[in-house]
Amino acid sequence: MDFSNVRVWIFDLDNTLYPPEAQLFAQIETRMTAWMMRSLGVPQDHANRLRADYWRLHGTTLAGLMAEHAMDPADYLADVHDIDFSVLTPDPDLAQAIAALPGRRIIHTNGDAAYARRVLAARHLPEDLFEAVYGIEETGFHPKPGAEAFDRVLTAARIDPHQAAFFEDDPRNLIVPHSLGMRTVLVGTGRHGPEALTGAPGPHVQHQTHDLTGFLRGLDLACDSVPPSP
Repeated sequence: MDFSNVRVWIFDLDNTLYPPEAQLFAQIETRMTAWMMRSLGVPQDHANRLRADYWRLHGTTLAGLMAEHAMDPADYLADVHDIDFSVLTPDPDLAQAIAALPGRRIIHTNGDAAYARRVLAARHLPEDLFEAVYGIEETGFHPKPGAEAFDRVLTAARIDPHQAAFFEDDPRNLIVPHSLGMRTVLVGTGRHGPEALTGAPGPHVQHQTHDLTGFLRGLDLACDSVPPSP
């Protein structure tokens, strides 16, 4: 639990900065399926199967739609994120725990940045808690778990991965951060998309927590000072 070398704290969004019990992503998945039924002219069971297959093969359903069908990402993102955010509750304790972290704080999500900001607002996590929000548009529509997604964020934010920690609910999205030398933390059970984690998550997951606020509060952050990365 010694994170005293960490200068940059990188957080995923969905099912990481809010509890999966909110079922926010379930709303998105329902809208994904409906969008695919309309756009591809396929029945619901086929759309659901494609949604899962594209997530598995391409990293996100959107990436699969862009690769396989040349779909316009802007229209898709606007539609699938037109959801009810009232299921999210304010979390002042999490806000306080994140604010107490020394150094820089960043969000890296496979959603778009506009959607991420709506989630932050619903959770009462002030946007200025974070230096930047990197969504799918900021990564050139390269999604996690692909290495290109991480490279674009690290380059844009000038991050030394050996001084970074990554918090994520999808264990496959921690493979590249671990290989780059980041500290990795799996938030939750590891369930994401159409698949659930079975057994141990693997050596790329260094820590696992079901209580992000408690985990952050329990970190050993002892150090003289934490200068920003260049």
